[in-house]
Amino acid sequence: MNTAATISNGRPHLAVEGLTVRYGALTALSDMSWQVSGGEVLGIIGPNGAGKSSCFAAVTNAVRRQGSVKLDGRDVGDMPTHELARLGLRRTFQHNAFFGELSLLENAAAAMLREHSTPLAQSLALPWRETATRRRGEAAAAELLSSFGIAASEHGKRPGDIAYGTQRLLSIVLAYGAGARALLIDEPAAGTGGTDMKILADLLIDLRRRGVAVVVIEHHMDLIMAIADRIVVIDQGRKLAEGTPAEIQRNDAVLEAYLGRAA
Repeated sequence: MNTAATISNGRPHLAVEGLTVRYGALTALSDMSWQVSGGEVLGIIGPNGAGKSSCFAAVTNAVRRQGSVKLDGRDVGDMPTHELARLGLRRTFQHNAFFGELSLLENAAAAMLREHSTPLAQSLALPWRETATRRRGEAAAAELLSSFGIAASEHGKRPGDIAYGTQRLLSIVLAYGAGARALLIDEPAAGTGGTDMKILADLLIDLRRRGVAVVVIEHHMDLIMAIADRIVVIDQGRKLAEGTPAEIQRNDAVLEAYLGRAA
């Protein structure tokens, strides 16, 4: 396990306790608890319909739920999703999400707008300051894209004009923006393979090096076993098992219920 996966005060970056989500009579998630520290990758796996995406929705307060969510020890259970993003708790979705009519550079600049914007009053009174701020924002956006392996030759293109594998990377980069404390990534390898899978693995490892607490939902077992420090297995809305990749691969209950092999 990654020995850097702690922060100075000993608390995890993100800790969830007793998360329960109900949709009418259906309990999608029941008493779910896990935590993840900076510089650590936590994988979440389970069959379709197991409750994985409901878990992400609960953590980001996108659905009504019970239980607690703490970011760096602070209870953030009552905060709207956009406020969580401002504090550094961000997520991606199964489907790519970006501004299709803007270039990659413009998308990245928009993702960093809070950090590189000028108040309206200053923009009107000191237009030169607005121009300088915009240039700094564009430079920061270009650096963000390049630092995650998206070549400068791609920056001027629209998302629809780049390879699908690069689109998947772009979604993660835009979620990260100017920096994240905890990043929830939903099925990043969907629709990818080969070289794209290797590039994706490198990006996730780079996020870990940056000290981000990374949580990844994924169906590609080769990927999750290669990059995760720990894995949580969900089945029918409940935590079936938790452990290192090696422990999960040896767990009889997981082999029977999820991997489809006899225990």
